[in-house]
Amino acid sequence: MLKNKFKYIVVLLVVVMLSSACALTNVVRNAAAQLQLPTAAATQQEQAAPLPAAGGAVTIIEPEYANLEGTLEGLYQQVNPGVVSIRVSTANDEGLGSGFVYNKLGHIITNYHVVENADKVEVDFPSGLKVYGNVVGTDLDSDLAVIKVNVAEDALTPLTLGDSDTALVGQTVVAIGNPYGLSGTMTLGIVSARGRVLDSMRQSSSGIYFSAGDLIQTDASINPGNSGGPLLNLKGEVIGVNRAIQTSGQTLSGEAANTGIGFAISSNIVRRVVPSLIATGVYRYPYLGLSSLNSLNLTIVDALNLPQNTGAYITDIAAGGPADKAGLRGGSTQTKVNGLYGGGDLIVAVDGREIKEFSELLSYMAVNKAPGDVITFTIIRGGNRVDVPVTLGERP
Repeated sequence: MLKNKFKYIVVLLVVVMLSSACALTNVVRNAAAQLQLPTAAATQQEQAAPLPAAGGAVTIIEPEYANLEGTLEGLYQQVNPGVVSIRVSTANDEGLGSGFVYNKLGHIITNYHVVENADKVEVDFPSGLKVYGNVVGTDLDSDLAVIKVNVAEDALTPLTLGDSDTALVGQTVVAIGNPYGLSGTMTLGIVSARGRVLDSMRQSSSGIYFSAGDLIQTDASINPGNSGGPLLNLKGEVIGVNRAIQTSGQTLSGEAANTGIGFAISSNIVRRVVPSLIATGVYRYPYLGLSSLNSLNLTIVDALNLPQNTGAYITDIAAGGPADKAGLRGGSTQTKVNGLYGGGDLIVAVDGREIKEFSELLSYMAVNKAPGDVITFTIIRGGNRVDVPVTLGERP
């Protein structure tokens, strides 16, 4: 088990407030009023004067997305028919979300938290078609779910899954969904970062949440109701499924305020998980049975007397788990930092690929490995680099 209060910094050292991007019906009632409120954008319309060039001439800076004129309109016309709004009735309330068509068989992809505890699931198409759907598979770890609708094939416009591994930081992306019940809303941004990690919605027997890796961070505006909708590249390919936003404070309606940091499940995770959800209703995740610091600052490196400041330091090993059976070690000797124990292995490479932090290990394993596969860690122990093969188990 983790030592003292230090378990709260395992995997992630920075605690953030996360808000799922789904919405309750009472938010919709306030939407019209919200549209009348002044926004920060209104105060930003007065542009700063252009900076003079060295010769005294004025340099005109073109708008960032000026060269996308025409591209975005065509993209919207191409993909919007395949994006749906989802209304969920539960025992106590009603909720909103988004989704998109996966195939001509009527499978719709959305988030698990959108359909959690659903009594009825209504799927609304941009064409005006409205039908009830059945949830056929859910995955708490990735926060994905699949809904099945029975409609004619010509009513379905499947979206193409892209390769999220090719999505580069800085690449332009768009999100389409149903924020606050405003269906068919399109927003624009970039890929802000890759390989982010959030808590899974599944807890271990000790009450600690598992981790979900390989998420895409974006500044495309994502709000309550966008959950389950697609994040797309300019080819119209889905590179992610919008899941959550980092929040700070609240709007006047009481909802969590978007800070411009959103997270989407990568399409390569979708590509692995969804076929299994359709076939069996569940997806089996590989399991290591270890806990690690996500990243290393210099204070921790000094306290642990580590030879480098990159890698994944193992703080704890689950007894009898795959990592334990492979002989990996967690920290056991108290350091000068309260609750931080030294003597653990430092993982510096996975299957020959150098890693800088634990999130890279998780993302690699989530996209490339399954229960029963062997993964080889290169560790530093006692100043020596050692390769340790680990046969992965199945996440409990």
